[in-house]
Amino acid sequence: MSYKKEFFVFDGTKPRKTIIRSYKHDDFDDLIRVQKESFPPPFPSELWWNETQLANHVELFPEGALCIEVDDHICGSMTGLLVNYEPSDPDHSWEDITNNGYIRNHNPDGNTLYVVDICVSPAYRKLGLGKWLMFSMYDVVVHKHLKRLLGGGRVPSYHKFSDKLSIEEYVNEVIKGTIQDPVMTFLLRCGRTPVKAVENYLEDEESLNHAVLMEWKNPFGN
Repeated sequence: MSYKKEFFVFDGTKPRKTIIRSYKHDDFDDLIRVQKESFPPPFPSELWWNETQLANHVELFPEGALCIEVDDHICGSMTGLLVNYEPSDPDHSWEDITNNGYIRNHNPDGNTLYVVDICVSPAYRKLGLGKWLMFSMYDVVVHKHLKRLLGGGRVPSYHKFSDKLSIEEYVNEVIKGTIQDPVMTFLLRCGRTPVKAVENYLEDEESLNHAVLMEWKNPFGN
């Protein structure tokens, strides 16, 4: 089953036609372009999508492979897979839980929609597209009667505070609002709540390889 939602976002006072939909094979070049624009160095270029990964996304879980268009221009995407997860499970890395982005471990009977990736081209970030993508994935959680949406969020400002704060202390300061983190604060604004900090989650110099697992629970109590 594919996903499609049409609405308007506002660029100042100007409405701009926007569509969130399941992405297709014809979109792969644009999706890779968006990855390059969204994750410039020092983010590792080998972690940008390749066509094999994208093909798996659309074939294994099309409802979890979403892109966003503004005025017919693809400027963002979000990808997920289904897994079984309980808070008591041992820590995992991004590579392990997502099959290194290939999602061959997608479990159609899983209880959790796990976020593989979300990105928006920098020139479009003022339009709030990342939040719209996140809310669309919440739609999928409700539609499929899942327990939660879950994913590991980078903490790209942590390297500025690591000499003074442990990762757990840093997370608490972000929650209190005394520190603004570009990713974690964004996820809080989207309604996600922290589950726990994880070490060695992803090769990421700015986050010192840390991430924070953050979830959104299905409000219908599944």
